Amino acid sequence: MQRIVIFIILVFLCLQPSAQAFTLEGQLTQGGMAIGKVDPGAAVHFQGKSVQVSPDGLFVVGFSRDAEPNLEIEIQQPSGQLEKHPIHIKKRTYDIQRIDGLPPRKVSPSKEDLDRIYKDIALVKKARKIDDPRLDFTQPFIWPVIGRISGVYGSQRILNGKPKRPHFGVDIAAPTGTSVKAPADGIVTMVHDDMFYSGGTLIVDHGHGVSTVYMHLHKILVEKGQAVKQGDVIAQVGATGRVTGPHLHWGMNWFETRLDPSLLVPPMPEPAAAKN
Repeated sequence: MQRIVIFIILVFLCLQPSAQAFTLEGQLTQGGMAIGKVDPGAAVHFQGKSVQVSPDGLFVVGFSRDAEPNLEIEIQQPSGQLEKHPIHIKKRTYDIQRIDGLPPRKVSPSKEDLDRIYKDIALVKKARKIDDPRLDFTQPFIWPVIGRISGVYGSQRILNGKPKRPHFGVDIAAPTGTSVKAPADGIVTMVHDDMFYSGGTLIVDHGHGVSTVYMHLHKILVEKGQAVKQGDVIAQVGATGRVTGPHLHWGMNWFETRLDPSLLVPPMPEPAAAKN
């Protein structure tokens, strides 16, 4: 009798479904970022790539500017059970911006300039490959600069009449020397005083492949490898690189996927000077 009872209990346990915890919260839209939760020990795959999962089961994924509407997150439970979770990504419409009066060299660079550009790209790609286990990206982000938004994510720019790649970030107009603050905790992974297109450039890593970039800086106040806390002054707004006036270009990435940082912050506050 005892053996029969034990057998029944074992069968019952085998038939019990796993906890199969899965949640995904964030901006399920083109350019958005979402934070997921799975059972500790589960493996996550997204678009054919393995995604880092924290010991507590947290992970993050990002969606490109032109992400397809129907995507899928694959989870392998600690038990070995494979699950596929469909997610729907909202489509966005983007603005077209025309900018004239740029120096021809900045629109159609020479061979020597291209060599410099390729070196710049290699440095940026290296910084964006980092997959640090820190969870700074879970912190609510703040605006790095308060000012007029002069450029938006996803817009197509036509420079001196020539169509260029989409704009992957947010431009915030502010006077040269305006303080740029860290929008979240992180580690500085790249510092460059004079890149061809972006001038003074800084990258801060927030863990799990999430990073933010700050371009056209007048002065950089941190060093590579330095830890920063949200609200720390890390640089000053400038007009370096390919620009028509002083502003901060603020971008965000999940590895090589370019995200829209404005989706992670509240509406831009009114500048103090405009309140009086």
